[in-house]
Amino acid sequence: MHNYLDFEKPISDLEGKILELKKLASEDESVNTSDEIARLEGRVRDAMAEIYSKLSPWQKTQVARHPSRPHFLDYAGTLFSEFTPLAGDRNFANDDAIQAGLARFRGTPVAVIGQEKGNDTKSRIKHNFGSPRPEGYRKAIRVMEMADRFGLPLITLIDTAGAYPGVGAEERGQAEAIARSTEMCLNVKVPIVTVVIGEGGSGGAIAIATGNRVYMLEHAIYSVISPEGAASILWRDSTRAKEAASSMKITAEDLKTLGIIDGIIPEPVGGAHRDPDTVIERTGTVIADALKELSARTGEELRGDRRQKYLSMGRNL
Repeated sequence: MHNYLDFEKPISDLEGKILELKKLASEDESVNTSDEIARLEGRVRDAMAEIYSKLSPWQKTQVARHPSRPHFLDYAGTLFSEFTPLAGDRNFANDDAIQAGLARFRGTPVAVIGQEKGNDTKSRIKHNFGSPRPEGYRKAIRVMEMADRFGLPLITLIDTAGAYPGVGAEERGQAEAIARSTEMCLNVKVPIVTVVIGEGGSGGAIAIATGNRVYMLEHAIYSVISPEGAASILWRDSTRAKEAASSMKITAEDLKTLGIIDGIIPEPVGGAHRDPDTVIERTGTVIADALKELSARTGEELRGDRRQKYLSMGRNL
């Protein structure tokens, strides 16, 4: 059984009936439920296609946060071979919210950085729910410097609600670490390809997302602040997050129209969590195409194009 979102009740009801029929057939072999199951499965496909063809921004936010959605380690385990994660910032500690290291992508040596949220209580606590601390960004800077030194293309996968806002993180220079990480993205002379695979929240995301090419999964979100945070600031009421999400232009379609991202990666009907293998394969194809295009450019051209890309944002709004 899936973890159903509140707007998926029609799907939940139909799939519940299918499970009941399958259970009935398994208990009594004389009962033939195959025709009814096939009919209900057709209705599930139709309902899913209809619902997911017109998701609101808040519903897309819920899909982007779905607990079963594939996370960084799922992508890393499939897209990369010989992935060797590096630990620590050589200053304070290791931060498991940021995963960074060296790998091979379809035979090519690359550097990889991403946020990992975890998929159960124990791993979510270990990875701090994907909210990095300063030492996580300093680890990312280490890997970026290494990529630049050895001419390794850099692939970043974004999935965070935002940087960790705790007192300790602020005392250790959270804002400075994010700023330096963003600066490093702008300065390196290697291709950077970024994909927002879930949530792209605030400076916590942009610190490793300032790429030559930025893509989003169809139901991912990318915003300067979470809808709950925006509602708390604007109306002092976080329960108005749904209203805030509708006004913030956080969906892939909105951001493609605004020129913030370069492309949208389609998800299977029902979201990435219903068919992780397909969405990971599609993501790999997009990354490969982008790296092939960018490989023809010199380091100075890559850096200059990246800087111009971000300096020009918002000029035509």
